[in-house]
Amino acid sequence: MTCVLLPLTPLYAVAVATKNLAYARGWARPQRLESPVVSIGNLSTGGSGKTPLTIRLAELLRDHGVAVDVLSRGYGRSSKQIQRVDPNGSPDEYGDEPILIARSTGLPVYVGPSRYEAGRFAERELGTAGPRLHLLDDGFQHRRLARDLDIVILHRNDFSAHLLPAGNLREPFTSLSRAQILALREEDRDLEPTLRARGFHQPVLWMTRTLTIPKTITSAIAFSAIAHPEEFLASLRKSGVTVAAERSWRDHHCFTTADIAELIVLQRQNPASAFLTTEKDYVRLTPDQRRSLESAAPLHAARLTVRLADEPSAIQQIVTVAMRK
Repeated sequence: MTCVLLPLTPLYAVAVATKNLAYARGWARPQRLESPVVSIGNLSTGGSGKTPLTIRLAELLRDHGVAVDVLSRGYGRSSKQIQRVDPNGSPDEYGDEPILIARSTGLPVYVGPSRYEAGRFAERELGTAGPRLHLLDDGFQHRRLARDLDIVILHRNDFSAHLLPAGNLREPFTSLSRAQILALREEDRDLEPTLRARGFHQPVLWMTRTLTIPKTITSAIAFSAIAHPEEFLASLRKSGVTVAAERSWRDHHCFTTADIAELIVLQRQNPASAFLTTEKDYVRLTPDQRRSLESAAPLHAARLTVRLADEPSAIQQIVTVAMRK
């Protein structure tokens, strides 16, 4: 498929370059909110760890004394309204990642097709007094909202990927020049020389990712609908879980009755002590779907958390740059 789509990549590259040039020359102007904006984004389509990093930064900023809210498009939601996320709401209304962020942090999360209007809604509701900032989830390509700091997460695959539609890159590697801070996984420290050799000398946030699984689980039917299911499965096996069977769907897949029936059949054919999925996938399961799975075996969500090397220094750097005005 990559070879078939490769001839279309130059057209996509021209479109991206034209948009970025318009902002660089001032022909298009981003809209600015009252409070500072910190964008957390990436170069590729999904799977880099934006949501866990957003959750951790929100927690650290809150603990640092900064009032934080999160702005998101709410990918996959059916509503076009600008709303504050109800942590107990449905992903159809708010999107799976906004609900996960709201549940994990307890902080205000706002969704809307216009992140600027979502930010204005947040500022009217929360006010702008005191140290406060907005975290813009998946915001690197959302140029319409002005930001005070861009953090871009890099996945190992980004270093060799093609632009869309032949590959997974939303923008070329050269777009990293717009970012003030980069983020990579600890296990990818070998990529730093390549990054520097390409001319990118921004500070790097080094992330340690931990998957937490109930100790009672020894074997599982693993299922997910994420960008890199192989990483989820590898983490389960590294944690000592025997994956009796596995099933994966495309990222953000909405589970159907047939999907649940298929998982139950897998469990009957490959007896395991539990069903295991990601937190993001667990959010997308309806109460009825959870009950159906639990009638066959216990259902658990593996919790993915991120920690940063030298977190106090990292947060001080972010606050200093983002709130310097």
